Amino acid sequence: MRFRAKTTAAVLVCGLVSSAAPLNSGAQEPDNSDATVQVHREKEKRPPAPVVLSPDDGLSVITAALDAHVRAARQRDCSHLVHAIYLRAGFSYPYAKSSDLYDGADDFQRVTRPQPGDLVVWPGHVGIVVNPAERSFFSRLRSGPGVDAYDAPYWKERGEARFFRYIKVSSARVATVHQVRAQRRK
Repeated sequence: MRFRAKTTAAVLVCGLVSSAAPLNSGAQEPDNSDATVQVHREKEKRPPAPVVLSPDDGLSVITAALDAHVRAARQRDCSHLVHAIYLRAGFSYPYAKSSDLYDGADDFQRVTRPQPGDLVVWPGHVGIVVNPAERSFFSRLRSGPGVDAYDAPYWKERGEARFFRYIKVSSARVATVHQVRAQRRK
């Protein structure tokens, strides 16, 4: 109740001051309507911020990764395995080789602090972060699908690991959805 009373009082005071200011100043306020319209137009042009994988979504990716059916699946390499896991978890993206993912893909946003379900990528290898606190990831290893530490000496020798988070809704996907809907209406 106190908050509402203070807020209401502040709004009333601000409203009185702003309405009284032009009367007391004797000067005319500059016409900012063009500037205001320009600011609003610029905001409208900006694409919406991407919606990325939430921690709960990341856990569904981990669940799919550790599922016996996916683990037993004979994927050709790490990139195909990761792609199959994301599809099984309900997050599709066009297949990409690990080298393409390392360079950056439209469906992923680079992050510095990984969460479960994010990609960990080196030049020539990709995996899925399982537990950032333990620095563990799931991927196709020499012995088959398994979990390893991404800060192990073997992986450090491969170069700097990069982390990427799946983009659930991007401006490109939003534009595509709007285009498809517009075509259906015709």
